Amino acid sequence: MAIFTGAGVAIITPFHEDGSVNYERFAEHIEAQIAGGTDAIIVCGTTGEASTLTHEEHLDVIRFCVEKTAGRIPVIAGTGSNCTETAVYLSQEAERAGADGVLLVTPYYNKATQKGLYLHFKTIADSIHIPVILYNIPGRTGVTMQPETIVKLCREVPNIVGVKDATGNISMTAKLMSLADGCVDLYSGDDNQVVPLLALGGKGVISVLSNIAPRQTHDMCAKFFEGDIEGSRKIQLDAIPLIEALFCEVNPIPVKKAMNLMGMEAGTLRMPLTEMEDANAARLEQAMKDFGLL
Repeated sequence: MAIFTGAGVAIITPFHEDGSVNYERFAEHIEAQIAGGTDAIIVCGTTGEASTLTHEEHLDVIRFCVEKTAGRIPVIAGTGSNCTETAVYLSQEAERAGADGVLLVTPYYNKATQKGLYLHFKTIADSIHIPVILYNIPGRTGVTMQPETIVKLCREVPNIVGVKDATGNISMTAKLMSLADGCVDLYSGDDNQVVPLLALGGKGVISVLSNIAPRQTHDMCAKFFEGDIEGSRKIQLDAIPLIEALFCEVNPIPVKKAMNLMGMEAGTLRMPLTEMEDANAARLEQAMKDFGLL
């Protein structure tokens, strides 16, 4: 059984002006996601600025999220690293904290071979007992996990159950699902390709958009699974201008700006991320108005 089906939010980490984690606002964001119908929370991923959290902060944020969610929906912790030993440590601690699963990004910078990727993920998965979702995002990591490697991991390592696919390559995803023959739980990692990946057998999305539009993102998936393909497709297509605005600068710069515009107090960003350019912020604000969020 999949860890979750539907819309999982790649939740932001709100910061105070001094850069410290704003746990009061984080609790509010968690509650808003649950109230909005979100099916899972993915904490300390790219959108959560995990790369600028210390290990202590990283684990504290995971623990806090698990505690506040209190079993109402699954919590999946981002615990990947380009260092296998570090990823093992973070994953074991996330399991100890009560996370329902972990999300493991392909090792960045090292540019491991397919054999190296297999051994990296197998080593981490073997060190824990909770499910693992792989995260294939070559645009950020510089390495592409091939469909054959993903399928091999899902078949041979019992607790590796699926992949967050942010390759943007529909042809590669189709090949993956053809090879998988049902053994890979597929989640879209791109908000502009949710419905296409559901049509290929996907279980849902791990979404940036859901931070500001949880109900719409949930409904996009729910309608598809209910057989209302036209309704699902309409939400997807109506959201495209907003999704494009949310990615006109590197994530999570725009989504934090969007949340601040909505009065959700996402706070500042940690360097090297900077505040959004004025022209892009104006484009984002207009897209949010057109989508009915402002």
